[in-house]
Amino acid sequence: MTYDEAVDASRASLQARPRDRELVRFATLAANSHNTQPWIFSAFGNEIVIAPDFARRCPAVDPDDHHIFVSLGCAAENLILAASTLGWHATPVVDGDRIVITLEEAPPAASALAAAIPVRQCTRATFDGRPATPEILRRLENACREPNVAAVLMTERAAIAEVTDYVLEGNSAQMHDKAFMRELVSWIRFNEAEALATMDGLFSPASGNPSLPSWAARPLLKLFFTERGENKKYREELKSSAGVIVLAADRSDKWHWIAVGRACQRFGLQATALGLKYSFVNQPVEVAALRPQFATRLGLGERRPDIVMRFGTGPNLPKSLRRPPELVMQF
Repeated sequence: MTYDEAVDASRASLQARPRDRELVRFATLAANSHNTQPWIFSAFGNEIVIAPDFARRCPAVDPDDHHIFVSLGCAAENLILAASTLGWHATPVVDGDRIVITLEEAPPAASALAAAIPVRQCTRATFDGRPATPEILRRLENACREPNVAAVLMTERAAIAEVTDYVLEGNSAQMHDKAFMRELVSWIRFNEAEALATMDGLFSPASGNPSLPSWAARPLLKLFFTERGENKKYREELKSSAGVIVLAADRSDKWHWIAVGRACQRFGLQATALGLKYSFVNQPVEVAALRPQFATRLGLGERRPDIVMRFGTGPNLPKSLRRPPELVMQF
């Protein structure tokens, strides 16, 4: 199987049968940190359970597993939307570390967000700088509506510039953190063969970088993947964006992190349905020392800023891979 064939297989149109496998396949197309795909699914009758796969933890960037549970919330939202398309009403309940989703028959309900699931991608590319219309901004904000989750939308250039300063400060801190850098590099897949071997990770061309043999890419990484170069890229990317949105839950626990993930995924799907691109710029929330300052700047009080995303109009890039359902389901 070639890389493109693997992408096409994971993102093929949703089928009614086999139901559980298809719903899991669409769930795995959700956004997740470093494309670690930190989830395990199990299905029993009309219940599908999503549990964390702690073997895929990233302790340097995500020491409290925040990103894992946000990722589970993203997957749950995809599954709920896909189930509705197939004629199943899905009710999620958080049970400890798990999300238990109960399915009940209902009239099929197609939606633009469900249709966007196989198309959505995070695009670390420079956008075209065009502003979003008030109607588009309204729909993006509405997509984030989730109990106990606030969305802070910024489109003014001065506000985006302030966020940029936090992103650059966070990026510099991370690039000076040896544990963070080792962890990040361990998830980079430098070429198609590497990506196909694991079906996960950060595929270099999906970030706008060339595909290179590992023996050449790893030594070159130290020359080209620099603090100065990455900060320059992030500055250009944010300057070219139509806006930035920050999601913050009322409390900092697994239940609320899952809720943030659901809102985050709907934002990405709504952006995709509107013809927009987006990507994460989470450095201000990943660097613990920086996070309280960022929260104060946003007027969040004691709340933790959970997710930061930029959006705008930009190009398609190669899509990342997902492990097939057989590798993420327990039977």
